[in-house]
Amino acid sequence: MKTKINLDTWYRKDHFNFFNSFEEPFFGATANVEVTVAYQKAKEQGVSFFLYYLHCILVAANKIEAFKYRVENGEVFLYNQINCSATIGRADTTFGFSYIDYKADLNEFIAVAQQEIQRIQSTTGLELRPVFDVLHVSAIPWVNFTGLTHARSFSFKDSMPKISLGKIMDEGGKKTMAVSVTVHHGLMDGRQVGEFIDLFQQLLNQ
Repeated sequence: MKTKINLDTWYRKDHFNFFNSFEEPFFGATANVEVTVAYQKAKEQGVSFFLYYLHCILVAANKIEAFKYRVENGEVFLYNQINCSATIGRADTTFGFSYIDYKADLNEFIAVAQQEIQRIQSTTGLELRPVFDVLHVSAIPWVNFTGLTHARSFSFKDSMPKISLGKIMDEGGKKTMAVSVTVHHGLMDGRQVGEFIDLFQQLLNQ
């Protein structure tokens, strides 16, 4: 479900109108998060580390209102729940776009995600869906990146946050991983990106 925002009274009215007029309204930041605890917990529980941190991403995004705003036909909507469209690799080195519903319970989320991963890996192509209530998430586990850009079609008025994760680096038993967060500036600022990264780190440390 979603709620339409009254732009006339919205506290971000001026910021939205300004940035939404840009050909490229997105901005991004890249940071390193520590994943030592999360990696160990995933291994102890016998679950995919990718799905473990993907769940942390969705928990964080669903707690921060700005990550649930979407622009649709020039209007802003607030979704009750944000799900995930993650890139899933295949044996032939291509990938497909998955659509994974958010579940607050980790085990329930993993069960749903595993079914979707199996489905994607048994198909070909990309399978684009006209949905807005998702985060776009991609893993780039081969690169310890310090910055990242995304392919963009400016004719498509996109507003979904894009989160990318890099290679796990291990130094003296401390594991870190780069995270890139790219968002629509009409919907949020650096403050909210910082809140997301901080909350993501807190969840990884639990």
